[in-house]
Amino acid sequence: MFESILENILRSKPIVHCITNFVTVNDCANIILAGGGSPTMAHHRDEVEEITEKSQSLVLNLGNVHEVDSMILAGKKSNALEHPVVIDPVGIGVSKLRNETFKKLSQSIHFSVIRGNISEIKGIANEKGITKGKSMTKGVDANETDKVTQDNLEEVVAMAKRLSEAMDSVIAISGAIDIVAGKEKAYVIRNGHPIMAKVTGTGCMSTALIGAFCGGNPNNILEATSAAVAAMGVSGDIAFEKMERFEGGTMMFRMFLIDSISNMTSEIINGGMSIEEM
Repeated sequence: MFESILENILRSKPIVHCITNFVTVNDCANIILAGGGSPTMAHHRDEVEEITEKSQSLVLNLGNVHEVDSMILAGKKSNALEHPVVIDPVGIGVSKLRNETFKKLSQSIHFSVIRGNISEIKGIANEKGITKGKSMTKGVDANETDKVTQDNLEEVVAMAKRLSEAMDSVIAISGAIDIVAGKEKAYVIRNGHPIMAKVTGTGCMSTALIGAFCGGNPNNILEATSAAVAAMGVSGDIAFEKMERFEGGTMMFRMFLIDSISNMTSEIINGGMSIEEM
């Protein structure tokens, strides 16, 4: 299903400019390399436009609220060059600062993809008037009450499609059930393992990987994002099996996760993914 997506990345080796948080910067760089891209992690406002101009995509992470001016400069340059811009609204809803930062960024930059957990995405949807009520993240994690289940899946997919239309962005929701939605079509992906939530940065790594996949496929953002999310999930499945075989723990899982991305092929992803269109 995603053969051409992977081939385009390996052929073009897209440079992905990341303005991300210091907690996960190394893992984000490594996952981009493993996925076939080339990372650059420039943050200083005096060079971000120049770096972005030489890149094929831009990844922004709200875990870094110190570099908003740099994000806006890089984002505007990416928009002008028609490069994909991927944002991870980490912890939106936790603080007024993060809420205001996302609002400021969204008023200045068009996002190709918004990737977050269900609580973060619901928080944005609430601000847009698409949903009612209050969604609260648990730190930077999703609230258990917001969890996507088989019972509420259709409702969440419908919400994601409406948000996609409102933001003119692909919406990617990570969780036990992953959802990647455009305004008319969505993919539901059932891969990955719960242990991924116990490793810091798997969400940030997923966002960075989406940046690489979109950088290599700028005219096919929905499918590129879906392929990245599926690759991450399949790699999580593979990594958990290997971790158990070696009686390892979360750090071994993290190593195998990145290894699995670096070994990913269209045969592996097609053979391992569980995906449906809605």
